[in-house]
Amino acid sequence: MLAFAFISSMFSVDRKPGLKNLTQYVDPYIGTGDHGHVFLGANVPFGLVQLGPTNFSFGWDWCSGYHYSDSTIIGFGHMHLSGTGIGDLGDISLMPAVGDVVLKRGNLKDPQSGIYSLFRRGTEKVKPGYYGVHLDRYNVDVELTATKRVGFHKYIFPKSDEAKVIIDLQHGIGWDTPMEGCLMQENDSTISGYRFSKGWANNQKIFFTAVFSKPMKKFVVSDTTAVQQGNSIKSRRVFGQALFGTKDKEEVFVKVALSPVSIENAKLNMQVELPGWNFEQTITNADKAWNEELNKIQIEIPDNKIKRTFYTALYHTMIAPSEFCDINGDYYGADKQMHRNATFKNYTTFSLWDTYRAAHPLMTIIHPEKMSNIVNTMLTIYQQQGKLPVWHLMGCETDCMVGNPGISVVADAILKGYGGFDKELAYEAMKNSAMLDERGLKYLKEYGYIPYDKEEEGLSKCMEYAIADWSIAQVAKVMGKTEDYDYFLKRSKAYSYYFDKESGFMRGVSTEGKFRTPFTPFESVHRENDYTEGNAWQYTWLVPHDVQGLVNLFGSKEKFIQKLDSLFIVEGSLGANASPDISGLIGQYAHGNEPSHHVLYLYPYVGQPWKTADKVRQVLSELYSDQPAGLSGNEDVGQMSAWYILSALGFYQVEPAGGKYVFGSPVVNEAVVKVGEGKELKIVAGNNSPQNKYIQGVILNGKRYDKYYIDFKDIAAGGTLEFVMGSVPSSSWGVK
Repeated sequence: MLAFAFISSMFSVDRKPGLKNLTQYVDPYIGTGDHGHVFLGANVPFGLVQLGPTNFSFGWDWCSGYHYSDSTIIGFGHMHLSGTGIGDLGDISLMPAVGDVVLKRGNLKDPQSGIYSLFRRGTEKVKPGYYGVHLDRYNVDVELTATKRVGFHKYIFPKSDEAKVIIDLQHGIGWDTPMEGCLMQENDSTISGYRFSKGWANNQKIFFTAVFSKPMKKFVVSDTTAVQQGNSIKSRRVFGQALFGTKDKEEVFVKVALSPVSIENAKLNMQVELPGWNFEQTITNADKAWNEELNKIQIEIPDNKIKRTFYTALYHTMIAPSEFCDINGDYYGADKQMHRNATFKNYTTFSLWDTYRAAHPLMTIIHPEKMSNIVNTMLTIYQQQGKLPVWHLMGCETDCMVGNPGISVVADAILKGYGGFDKELAYEAMKNSAMLDERGLKYLKEYGYIPYDKEEEGLSKCMEYAIADWSIAQVAKVMGKTEDYDYFLKRSKAYSYYFDKESGFMRGVSTEGKFRTPFTPFESVHRENDYTEGNAWQYTWLVPHDVQGLVNLFGSKEKFIQKLDSLFIVEGSLGANASPDISGLIGQYAHGNEPSHHVLYLYPYVGQPWKTADKVRQVLSELYSDQPAGLSGNEDVGQMSAWYILSALGFYQVEPAGGKYVFGSPVVNEAVVKVGEGKELKIVAGNNSPQNKYIQGVILNGKRYDKYYIDFKDIAAGGTLEFVMGSVPSSSWGVK
């Protein structure tokens, strides 16, 4: 990307001693094409503010508000999602303009019919913490940067008596619908207000204050349906226009602070995070914040394409979860109440059905300082809504996807020895969440499985519940809760009800214990059959917690291997009603969707680790790249990228909790992973190359290591992990 190359060298980097300039390898365009759905714009790691352009177009590929194929912008919103399959947010959108503008979305055939402007890709400049573009319609240059809670805009206007900044509280992204907006002029340079909306998050509230560097000539509200209340304007469709007279190339700055609690807290957030007007320093600070996080993993490999793919993936894993609290600890809770001065840092945007598989296991390695806050957030959500989060967004439970993935995340933290939270409360939260009657759990308790004639997607729901139940059982065992251990361990084997020994597939089962007919292992019907975004070929392997139990169902290791080999070869029609999420296909293995992500790592369990090496290298090289279409499916809030990071380092956590990271095939030649408290794990892959992809042996801290996996405790302790690589499968390592 020419624009990317330009911006990489545009700003100097202020780094701590020992930190490498790794933001130079991040290309935020990666994943903005095809179906990646990633956010593009200015933010800092885990910040509430994601400030970036929103395209005119909307639909599935615009879930983040932006797609690489587009050339339109209707505004610069302060909140976006990254990589989801559902669109929301886009809140508090600003748009600089010149002349008369019709305050609506408009018509693509008529550029004068609405707010939007065309832009040219060559004028875009992007890097972590910075976005820039030229708006052709208005001849205005836009530059954006951010702190965690404040968006910072720089607009370069032409000479005009009709320059303006439009504050748009109507338009959002995807499912978003405005319910109430408020604008209040406080003086000649400050506008404050709020926006309440519903959508995927069904009761979202965000407050803001916006301060201009230049006094306004006038501020007008342009919605005639608005209601005046004192000095504030309230409406469901409210637009404000800050009017200016500008000289040619005059710079006008705007700082916009957000708060989930109040306007007063938004002002406090701005006072603490961005009291001044030094735009260039704010860009430098954002770059520094990203560099400090990216330096948690320093890799060595001569291929810069892999470096760009790797560090952009690492960047994508740190857009969310987002801090959902003010600088003083106040936050908006799952009980829809404002809470004061929390003793923990509250987070939001938990895409748990996706992220429990790799993004959270990666977080336990490189972000140990965040673990107590993440778990305390989840436990607080439990106390406020009666269960652990399923897919939590802006204080709202969406109940999106299936299973109880929050249980696995909490269990993983406990089993890995993390503290800073109430473990008895954590166990209570896990157990009570698993014992509810909602989302098919009632039938699981009644039948031991979820029948297809009682619940849509019952097979997928039950298999995901089995994974969570296994996680509870492991914690119960550690905590000496023997009766609970036996109960949940038994429930964790519910997957076996669905296994048809004759066909070798997991199939839907009725209340009478009969398999659903007719049956084809290829067909997928989105949200209306037994499988959630998948088919029988893909869901047959969703037993990461009990691989030996799955092998036993096949009757022998040989039959298991034969079927697993077939997964990567067979081809067939998914049907006309298949989910678009089933992507990144190798045979019927679907890397573009999360239920498949552990499958490549099943071979070491049956003594054939070289097949994992083959498949991992294939996926890393063919289904990821440093191009806009560089992801084979939705990013899903860091999961697709976390899979890449772990796999490139040489291992992946298969079991949902506890920290058994199964070896695959490291792509990097060397890596230094900072694992907290001054400790580092150095990874060395000797004689590594695209041809030398097979592990011949493993050495941990100078001693021969024969296991096909490494425990979390050995990773967290730091030290040196050495892989001896070769061009042919080893006849001795990993085969027993």
